[in-house]
Amino acid sequence: MWSYRLVAPYTFERTELPEPSPDSLVDGQVLLRFLAAGICGSDLPGFRGAKGRLPGDTGMRAAEMHGFPIHEVVGEVLASRHPAHRQGDHVVGWASGFDGLMERVVADGNGLAPYDPALSPQLAVGLQPLACVLYAIEQLPNLRGRRVAILGQGSIGLLFSYVAKAAGAEHVTGVDPVDRDEIGKAFGVDTVVRASSDRWVSHLKPDDRPDIVIEAVGHQVATLNHSIEAAAFGGTVFYFGVADDDSYPISMRTMLRNNLTLKSGVTLDRRRVLDAADAYARAHPELLTTYLTHTFGVDEVQAAFELACRPAPERIKIAIVE
Repeated sequence: MWSYRLVAPYTFERTELPEPSPDSLVDGQVLLRFLAAGICGSDLPGFRGAKGRLPGDTGMRAAEMHGFPIHEVVGEVLASRHPAHRQGDHVVGWASGFDGLMERVVADGNGLAPYDPALSPQLAVGLQPLACVLYAIEQLPNLRGRRVAILGQGSIGLLFSYVAKAAGAEHVTGVDPVDRDEIGKAFGVDTVVRASSDRWVSHLKPDDRPDIVIEAVGHQVATLNHSIEAAAFGGTVFYFGVADDDSYPISMRTMLRNNLTLKSGVTLDRRRVLDAADAYARAHPELLTTYLTHTFGVDEVQAAFELACRPAPERIKIAIVE
């Protein structure tokens, strides 16, 4: 079977591997035939060669792993030792080992769910990040009538913008140095700010401070403090982006004096929220077609990741298909 692995920063190698046997599955696991995958921002540090992701490193999920670093997958069930999945099912969810870039993927069945058969595999890819966003929104106060700001208007930030507006947010502000003027409106953004988060905060008027700030940038420390600085008195800050560092210094004085709440967390109840994402996409049929902007074949993995690393106003979600 085909498989990709990183052999150097920004460099994939395609290899051939023996197919995993259905007999090798343990309880709860599912063997998938690759149909599609999505590139997430959390996949890019590995591609760029971040610490612990290079050949020879001994860290978890080292780059020499086959199929690394994809985790958003759509596949056909070939064999299952999970009670909810049967041979022939088409499912979407998590490649639990971040090893989704291969022809056969062994995954935890608790992180997979069926999806609307009317969706193509490349569109179904969007259900996984949508599930993560829906779960995060559940952790926040009711958004109806609130002012919400989302720092980062990439593929995750735009989903947050859409869901927040659909949930009744009074005003949604999207902040990103990439020009999102055209696409922002389609995702419910009332005010599109083309600026870095520090520049936006420095010009923010007291009456314009949002009740809820969602940090959807990730992979840096400063943006969390910008989110805290921006929030209105009594507001909530949700850190969604991937934390690349163990410790993030924040202004506890600002947290204390403004009576702020800081929340974060990984997505739990994965099968439930994948089902919720499927239902949400059925209720908002324009969402996934607007969300997916680029599709590459499995022989174009290198080009797909290179595009994902380049800021581009017209790029949102990138899918890789068999």
